[in-house]
Amino acid sequence: PLRLDIKKKLSSRSERVKSVDLHPTEPWVLSGLYNGTVMLWDYDKQQLVKSFEVSTLPVRNARFIARKQWIVASADDLQLRVFNYNTMDKVTAFDAHTDYIRFLEVHPVLPIILSCADDMTVKMWDWEKNWLCTQVFEGHGHYVMMAKFNPKDTNTFATGSLDRTIRVWGLGSSHPHFTLEGHERGVNCIDYYPGGDKPYLISGSDDKTVKVWDYQTKTIVHTLDGHTHNLADVMYHPRLPLIISACEDGAVRMWHSTTYRAETTLNYGMERAWCLAGLDSSNVLAIGYDEGSVVLRLGHDTPVVSMDATGKLIWATNNEIQTASVKGVVAELGLKDGERVPLPGRDLGSCEVFPQKLQHNSNGRFVAVCGDGEYIIYTSQQLRNKSFGSALDFAWSPTGTGDYVVRESSSKIVLFKNFVQVKTVKPAQCTAEGLFGGALIGVRGPDCIAFYDWDNDMRFVRKIDATVKNVWWSDAGDLVVLATDSSYYVLRYNRDAAAAPSPDGVEGAFELLHELSEKVSSGTWVGDCFLYVNSGGRLNYYVGGEIMTITHLPTKMYLLGYLPKENVVFLMDKQKNVTSFTVHLVLLEYQTAVVRHDFTTANAILPRIPPDLMDVVARFLESQGYKEEALVLSTDPDQKFDLAVQLAKLDVAKDIMMAREHDQHASATDTQHKWKQLGDLALNDGNYTLAEDCAVRSEDLSLLLLLYTSRGDRVKLATLAEMATAKGRHNVAFVSLLFLGRLKDCVGLLVDSKRLPEAAFFARSYDPAAIDEVLGAWRDDLAQVSSRAAKALADPAKNVELFENFEKSIRAAQVVAQQQHVVFPASEYAARVPLLDVHVLDRGQEAVAVQDNGTERSYDDGTEGDRRHQQEAEAEAQAKREADALLQHQRNEQAKAQAEAHARALAEAEAYARAQAQAEEEARAQAQAEEEARAVAEAQKRAQDEAQKHAQAEAAARAQAKAKAEEEARAKAKAEEEARAEAEARERAQAEAHARAQAEAAARAQAEARAQAQEEARAHAEAQARAQAEARAAAEAKAEADARAAEEEARLREKAKEDARLRAEAEAIEEEARRHAEALARAQAVAQEEARVRAEKEAQALAQEQARVEEARLRADAEAARGTAAPSSVVAADVLDFGLKSDEEIDFDDDDADWGEM
Repeated sequence: PLRLDIKKKLSSRSERVKSVDLHPTEPWVLSGLYNGTVMLWDYDKQQLVKSFEVSTLPVRNARFIARKQWIVASADDLQLRVFNYNTMDKVTAFDAHTDYIRFLEVHPVLPIILSCADDMTVKMWDWEKNWLCTQVFEGHGHYVMMAKFNPKDTNTFATGSLDRTIRVWGLGSSHPHFTLEGHERGVNCIDYYPGGDKPYLISGSDDKTVKVWDYQTKTIVHTLDGHTHNLADVMYHPRLPLIISACEDGAVRMWHSTTYRAETTLNYGMERAWCLAGLDSSNVLAIGYDEGSVVLRLGHDTPVVSMDATGKLIWATNNEIQTASVKGVVAELGLKDGERVPLPGRDLGSCEVFPQKLQHNSNGRFVAVCGDGEYIIYTSQQLRNKSFGSALDFAWSPTGTGDYVVRESSSKIVLFKNFVQVKTVKPAQCTAEGLFGGALIGVRGPDCIAFYDWDNDMRFVRKIDATVKNVWWSDAGDLVVLATDSSYYVLRYNRDAAAAPSPDGVEGAFELLHELSEKVSSGTWVGDCFLYVNSGGRLNYYVGGEIMTITHLPTKMYLLGYLPKENVVFLMDKQKNVTSFTVHLVLLEYQTAVVRHDFTTANAILPRIPPDLMDVVARFLESQGYKEEALVLSTDPDQKFDLAVQLAKLDVAKDIMMAREHDQHASATDTQHKWKQLGDLALNDGNYTLAEDCAVRSEDLSLLLLLYTSRGDRVKLATLAEMATAKGRHNVAFVSLLFLGRLKDCVGLLVDSKRLPEAAFFARSYDPAAIDEVLGAWRDDLAQVSSRAAKALADPAKNVELFENFEKSIRAAQVVAQQQHVVFPASEYAARVPLLDVHVLDRGQEAVAVQDNGTERSYDDGTEGDRRHQQEAEAEAQAKREADALLQHQRNEQAKAQAEAHARALAEAEAYARAQAQAEEEARAQAQAEEEARAVAEAQKRAQDEAQKHAQAEAAARAQAKAKAEEEARAKAKAEEEARAEAEARERAQAEAHARAQAEAAARAQAEARAQAQEEARAHAEAQARAQAEARAAAEAKAEADARAAEEEARLREKAKEDARLRAEAEAIEEEARRHAEALARAQAVAQEEARVRAEKEAQALAQEQARVEEARLRADAEAARGTAAPSSVVAADVLDFGLKSDEEIDFDDDDADWGEM
């Protein structure tokens, strides 16, 4: 069995779900409900993302079009609707079929959608042509329930219908390529095999079976039974070797797609199961039920892959095994961190089992494949079978080529040495649920892990109580990481302690070094550094209890391995894309040496570290507590400053900050903050000069105020007041001016900052002379809010009776003003403290002078001191008398002034009452005028509003009338359009009915013609068979006759050849005789001519000449007679050319007659 770990990711209750679809990139599931709603769920967060009200009738299908960010849905109102799932806007809506739409299929590449319906048609829509119906596919005799594109050839698709057939079509033709028949009842669902190795198609029917078809041979490969009701949906899982079926009995069954073995059955008690959906990028499965939706994860998403120490990769895609090498690729192509590594994979072949785990052995010569309850060991180069057996888990030994251990069951662990079984163990410490390799054999239980030695006896070493999910051992075998669901533990393995045998295990075999709260998804050791990917998507490494982050990964990735010679770590995502990142081995070695406190080695390694990594080294040294060394090595100004501050090296920190001020890219805010931080540190250290410098550079006015007031620096305090005023720091400026005794400036500051009430009260207390100016400003400012309140403000100069001791305040301010420039040394503070209890007016200049003299004389001693003391007493008495006299005079003057003031106050009160009464009368008149003006304005405004409302009402009426007219026009146009459409629909329906009738008649005629043609074909076939038999007999007779004729013909041909040869010879002889005769005639004529000539010339010898001519004639006749009787020697020579040996071999007596006959 596949042993898939099925995890429920989402379970949502809703109305009946008629369709589900999964988004290819987002964790979304789309559910089409029977109540007309489409719901979008996030199955990772288990929450509803969006909801679309599509129709009041059932939505039977909804699909993602991810490349357009659309959702297309069909409802029982016969319309297709398209929505943008980001903005929730409706893109379009149109009528698609004349009966219920059963299914929608989106083309994986082209901009087209197939819709199949109860009108027995399949239509193709092109959204780039404004959703034009570009083709209609007709041919089914009942409802068309589903359509699916072929993933191996996207120009073809298949449809399933209740007419019990499956038809395969092409996009370029409206007629089906072929039809598959075999179901006893209607076909509800179909799906294509996603791989490229099998031309398979599956179908689910109302006959309660799932059939597997070979669409090339058009035969049924297998039939899957087990459901007790109609099949609603079937699918090949895109990633796993599974056939999944959903049935109206509520069960979802899974079969192995290769062996057709039943794997599991799911039933979540949500009534009938209607629909399924899967993804080729993950192991997610969505199911739609009567009562909601369920999303499951089948198994894990981790790619089945292994990388050996040389960089050779082997991975599995379904049952296919591929290989590639990453060695040298990064340097050769110059790839940057995070770039995809192009790997041209090479096919090694197919595996007999479905791989769920791949693992190289220690030297990379062999690779083990584990899955389906079996293991197979192959050679890594050619994938040749080396060994196999039963196993639920497999682990290689870190040493030895053929040493490994397998878990055959939860109670049986088998050890192999050199591919030979040597030991079988039943774990007594826990139930075996998992198996791990490494320096020790790890057997995982439900809540613990037990370790065993690799020796032939598999000696028990130690049991650790932890729910371990994975184990990683270092190459040296002395460090191990135990990863759990929420954290991981780093342990040190004591090999010497573990060597002591103990049946209960060795207590000191492991030492806990660190526990870190991070979930590890994959990892590997590099020396004493643990390189890993956590659940948050970060590539980290652990060394000495510290975690260093290398990078943040863009997607979920799994660590493959590390190549030390190239300083590169490789990772792979779920789509089997390989990515690389640089991790310098020399840096890891240095950090390892520091953690081990091997500083000699660390110092030897340090020069080999690239300069651009010194900041990383400095941060690591800082984390380990070596801040002095980190300060020396760091090149980052921020880090160096922080280290200098931590080490209280203020001069170094100041030098760093001075250099930073010349850096144009430095942040001004950060620089100011650092100066302030340095200033606070200098103040705590007692370095006030540096503290003041830092406060000036950081504009820390509070610190400057503290410094200047503490040491009584009036000049710089005045400068601080000006600086604070310019920067708007009024509090600091006010305190500075107050310390300086610049009371008028304090009042002016309060007035300038629009704090007029505070200015008035401050002037009343400290500078009464300025009250008139402040009061006027306050009254003007307050009049903008309330004129009555402004008029209610009393003037101390005019209303003295309302301000007690106002005159004394003026005189006290004058005394203070006279004394503010007198500065006493700090050493006299103790002697002048008593004066603080004396009233300012009682002190006066004389009191100050007496006190000053007394203070100076207090330092004398002896008799002179007594004499001075007596003189002082007399002077003091005299001063007291004078003061009393002055006081009495002042009291008289004050009484007189009070009487005058009282009289003035009465007069002013009367004047004030008259002015107030007049002001109130004027205010009442003004208020009445304002009220009348306001009433007029309100009346005008009401009139304008009524006019505006009237105009708006008229405009609205006109707009409404216009809209009504337009609406009526649109309604009329729509009615006409609908009437026209209805008429066209009726015409189309009539035409279609007529066409269907004609098609049916033609089909019947065609069927009858086909039947008649078949009958005629059978008769013709029989006649042809008889004719063929007769022809065969005739052919045999003819062949025999032909053979005899051929023999006779050959004989006659031979005879003819011989006759022809003889005839040719005779013709040659006749020709030769003719030539001789002609020669003879010519000679005869010549002779006659010569005779005549000679007869003429020689008359005398005529007799002799006649006798010679007669003799010549006779001789010629004799020669002619001889030429007729026998050939000459020349003719005999010609005869030899025809192959005759001599004249004697020819029988002329017999052949002469034959020549004449022929």
